[in-house]
Amino acid sequence: MTTNDSIQVSVLGLGAMGSALAGALVKTGYATTVWNRSPGKADDLVAQGAKVAATAGDAVRAGQLVIVCLLDHASVHEVLDPLSNELAGRTLINVTTTSPAQSRELAAWVAHAGGAYLDGGIMAVPHMIGRPEASILYSGSADVFHQYKPLLDLWGTSTYFGEDAGLASLYDLALLAGMYVMFAGFLHGAAMVAPAGVTAGEFATMATPWLTAMTGAFQGFAAVIDGGDYTVEGQQSLEFSDLGDLLAASSAQGISTEVVAMVQRLIQRQIDAGHGEEGFARIIESIKQAT
Repeated sequence: MTTNDSIQVSVLGLGAMGSALAGALVKTGYATTVWNRSPGKADDLVAQGAKVAATAGDAVRAGQLVIVCLLDHASVHEVLDPLSNELAGRTLINVTTTSPAQSRELAAWVAHAGGAYLDGGIMAVPHMIGRPEASILYSGSADVFHQYKPLLDLWGTSTYFGEDAGLASLYDLALLAGMYVMFAGFLHGAAMVAPAGVTAGEFATMATPWLTAMTGAFQGFAAVIDGGDYTVEGQQSLEFSDLGDLLAASSAQGISTEVVAMVQRLIQRQIDAGHGEEGFARIIESIKQAT
């Protein structure tokens, strides 16, 4: 039976997220070696029991499992390209934010070097690591995922999407798209009420329960989209969803209309195409079209 201290793990990159990941491993008894480009960031981890490597090469050589949490795709290659000869027989789990195409490229590159690859998309901020609400999405080698799942589950809920190394990144970025647009909508609303003397905190008190309740509509939209029938009864029509009044009120408050105008354009394209009586979910057809 494999025990925690029999698995040699190396973590490359000790930013806030990399440090949180390494800290969870050290706390649970994994033999952990850490490396960071700039010195000093490993001090707390060393005090907890981690070993610090002087170079990235030393870190890779110390671990049968190498966790990579760096700035971006280019930095992963910058650190690992000189070490390609060291990857044969090792497992690399990359949780650096990359595009689906970049994740697939890294998987092929590691395979060519003789290693095994798993890609991860972290749906959490550093302080959430180790808590049930943290979620990390994985794709790539099924063998790697299942072999190291007890370790991965230390960081949060682990979900595997298949052998295509780009799928975790695709889900990651798609979920972030929803988050950022929602954040922008909240900030638009906060800007809209500010001239009336309403603080952002006061607006957040109203917005949080409202937006939370509205996420319940996702499954309804999904059923309509998957069914392919935007005429199903009970939907709010595109014509009724016209945001003209919202745009006018925003302008009257002296703020930018960019956030809401984007949604209005998606609505209007479908109305202009003759679908005004169909449901709001139909704007996905505008999104699917590049023009």
